[in-house]
Amino acid sequence: MKPDQQLAVLIDADNAQATKIESVLSEIAKHGIPTVKRAYGDWTSPNLKGWKNIVSQFAINKIQQIAYTVGKNATDSAMIIDAMDLLYSKKIDGFCIVSSDSDFTPLARRIHKSALNVYGFGEQKTPEAFIVACDKFIYTESLGQAQEKKETIQLKSDTRLVKLLRNAIDGNWNHLGGVGQKITNQFPEFSPRNYGYKKLLDLILAIQLFEVRESEKSCGKSVYVRDNRNLFA
Repeated sequence: MKPDQQLAVLIDADNAQATKIESVLSEIAKHGIPTVKRAYGDWTSPNLKGWKNIVSQFAINKIQQIAYTVGKNATDSAMIIDAMDLLYSKKIDGFCIVSSDSDFTPLARRIHKSALNVYGFGEQKTPEAFIVACDKFIYTESLGQAQEKKETIQLKSDTRLVKLLRNAIDGNWNHLGGVGQKITNQFPEFSPRNYGYKKLLDLILAIQLFEVRESEKSCGKSVYVRDNRNLFA
């Protein structure tokens, strides 16, 4: 990931929360520069009234779409067409799709096929198909407010979390950065923030199932972890 990569932010205003956009854009800034920011919807509809000040405040371009046929989502079609135009322009390094709609799953897969990063932002109700089609998926509920921190006993009883971590950390010493990447590759929606922790290291220390070692090098400090189960074998 390049910190200066040019990102296109495409927002499905019909399926995104206006109150979360500031936090979403702050998160996007960690991954690159949002050179394109567009929000799609029928801006004549009272349902999008809450977006009025948001789009002005964050310089987001409103793309007007009117549903001419009942049951057909014109917003989705417009976003997909624009995304493909941007993809073929070869001026964008990655895409941020802000929506909880699974209709964008084929789009995410197509972008990924072109070796560009896809960052998804949506609510926890987002269908798994769209989540796994993204390189990284971030639940908007975890942005902008502190999640309740789970205690050690709660973390250990979360069998899915324990299995996820142990699949990424074996009995050898594993570099923490590699562990995080391995988890994200398999579970794009994973984030320590979902459990109330800011960093992966904090979560690993809290669950108390792994040994942690820090190593000082000329380029800085490196952190390694390994599964505790092998210590007593």
